[in-house]
Amino acid sequence: MDFVIRPATEADLPAVCDIYNHYVEHSTCTFQVEPDTETERLAWFRDRSPVHPVTVAEAGGEVIAWAALSPWKSRCAYARSAEASVYVRPDAHRRGLGRALLADLIARGRAVGLHTILGATCTEHAASLALQDAMGFERVGVTREVGFKFGRWLDVAYTQLMLEKPGE
Repeated sequence: MDFVIRPATEADLPAVCDIYNHYVEHSTCTFQVEPDTETERLAWFRDRSPVHPVTVAEAGGEVIAWAALSPWKSRCAYARSAEASVYVRPDAHRRGLGRALLADLIARGRAVGLHTILGATCTEHAASLALQDAMGFERVGVTREVGFKFGRWLDVAYTQLMLEKPGE
């Protein structure tokens, strides 16, 4: 599949919102339970920074996947740590989009001086965890029954990729 990864624009937000809301309504890959409105997604987008970009994968003029780096925590000491998120339109799975978007986020994180990128993934999502493993993320922990969605308790696996050597 031919696609290009580029920074997202406000014009991409309806597609970004549609992709995300599919997972809100049908998956445990996000623990959000109410779909985003376009207004909420716009506010989220306008709150981004060069350290926390949103990117999209586009094919044939359509946004078919998106990714973002988000602040890990709000306190200043965490400023060089970020969480990666990748969402692929359901009809575009298994075409290398997730891997390409995550690789792009890693490169962008290095370019802006991040020290580490973290993943927080529901343990039900073996493919997401396998992708993180393949991209060099290390499993650093699991929190048990921290999310409740679709009538059941869910665990979260945490992964981490060091972009610099420890101590740098």
